[in-house]
Amino acid sequence: MARTATDFNIGYVQDELRYGIRRDLFLQPRVEAMTMRNNLSQTALPMRDYGSFLPGNGVGGAGVHWNGHTWRFWDSDFGIKSHLTGRYGASKFDGLQLQDWGVTGEEMEPFYDKFEYLAGISGKAGNIKGQIQNGGNPFEDPRARDYPLPPMQMSYAPSLFAEAARKLGYHPFPTPSANLSKAYINPLGIAMGECTLCGFCERFGCANYSKASAQTTILPVLMKKRNFELRTDSEVLRIDLDGSGKMAKGVTYVDTSDEEFFQPADMVLLCAYGLHNVRLMLLSGIGKPYDPNSGEGVVGRNYCYQTNAGMQVFFDDKNFNPFIASGALGQTVDDFNGDAFDHGFVDFVGGAGINCIPTNGRPIAMRPVPPGTPRWGSKWKAATTQAYKSTMTYSSQGSSYPTQGNYLDLDPTYKDRLGRPLLRITFDFPDNDLKMSNYVSDRMEDIAKTLGARQYNGARRKKGWDSVPYQSTHNTGGAIMGADPKTSAVNRYLQNWDVPNLFVIGASAFAHNAGKNPTGTVGALAFVAADAIRNTYLRNPGAPLVSA
Repeated sequence: MARTATDFNIGYVQDELRYGIRRDLFLQPRVEAMTMRNNLSQTALPMRDYGSFLPGNGVGGAGVHWNGHTWRFWDSDFGIKSHLTGRYGASKFDGLQLQDWGVTGEEMEPFYDKFEYLAGISGKAGNIKGQIQNGGNPFEDPRARDYPLPPMQMSYAPSLFAEAARKLGYHPFPTPSANLSKAYINPLGIAMGECTLCGFCERFGCANYSKASAQTTILPVLMKKRNFELRTDSEVLRIDLDGSGKMAKGVTYVDTSDEEFFQPADMVLLCAYGLHNVRLMLLSGIGKPYDPNSGEGVVGRNYCYQTNAGMQVFFDDKNFNPFIASGALGQTVDDFNGDAFDHGFVDFVGGAGINCIPTNGRPIAMRPVPPGTPRWGSKWKAATTQAYKSTMTYSSQGSSYPTQGNYLDLDPTYKDRLGRPLLRITFDFPDNDLKMSNYVSDRMEDIAKTLGARQYNGARRKKGWDSVPYQSTHNTGGAIMGADPKTSAVNRYLQNWDVPNLFVIGASAFAHNAGKNPTGTVGALAFVAADAIRNTYLRNPGAPLVSA
């Protein structure tokens, strides 16, 4: 297990080559690869190097190296099919496989609150008990109280971005951040430090106890408990079922020598990265695999991603000092996110947040240059010297809606080092999502024009998902939650419909992905499951919490 003081020591953790380029904290294909294709007519091929997304490796997973954006999904997300049908009619989203999650935003609110206070989130509420708050997000659902910490102090780029957005009538607000604006002691008594704005969040562990990872929020308490044991350097091969196939009896795992062990259990909580949750269910024969031809089956259903686009704005007279940065330090505009705006006049549903969050100025990868600049030589050197300090970047983070043909299953050809089929991802951006992204990209251009820069350059999302360039590690779906066991793998408490002593926790439960980072919702759903297990399930172990 990585420990902050030793494994993320301030003396070497800010090594961009080791962590940012060579990806020391990430899953390597030689350990577990995946195959990918855009549609059913193609043959999926193994990913030789993770690029489009970067799964974490080790205790704490992706929470070790995340940037720290911490969002709440809206009530209109949790009841998306009902909401959109009621407002626009079902024909508005024809071709999309949208479905409600089985919970409401109001039911999720106290669990979001628990996660935010555990993590020490820095932010400004926009709606407290129905009262709109100045400076917060006016589009969010009501919350019981403000964030535990105030927003981070803004740097120049997001401040300038917010000024331009307000001129256009938009409503910018501080991005909710798991990078702490002040020192904090969480409800478990763990002390965390104030962010030093070092610019080494994404792809790095935090050496300053300032980012809400498992190492800084909960593991120090768990490690002191006599009834807690952490087995590292291990990989679960499968969930073992009893003779009836209706109850889990434990898990089989291997250590670094590939020796197998069986761990018996009365209850199994599957808490891997979302894609790995789905693969383990398929390898274990739990749930009916999804069939993209018929649309039937549940395991692998509704795989979604994130529909992003970017904007670079080049100035002659600005100095943004990009190295003064943090993973979630910035400003966001939600005027075009979700269903915050009337979709009656556009030919799509969904939306995106527009985020100006300058995460870093790291010297190897941070090399913005205007279009037309040579890729090497003296002119490139001059351009990168000029643009390094004077370029502003911002991006849209858009919703990803499910279609019948986007799904997860086991590859029929390729296997891992232990002889198990690899996970196969079949995905391409739906036309609906591309129309949405281009609409929001037009709004980003409006902001760029308002900024009055010398030049701007937009990177728009296009058809043909490419697994090579990095885009987002926000993979969702495949073991989704819902009220109907015919169209969902787990119920509203993340309890598996077929194996009631199995709970599947993670972004695999998302029935779609909203225009927001999934981590806050993953954390809230973990609290939902924990509350149900502790207060209801343990009174009658093995019983379904919801009738099928």
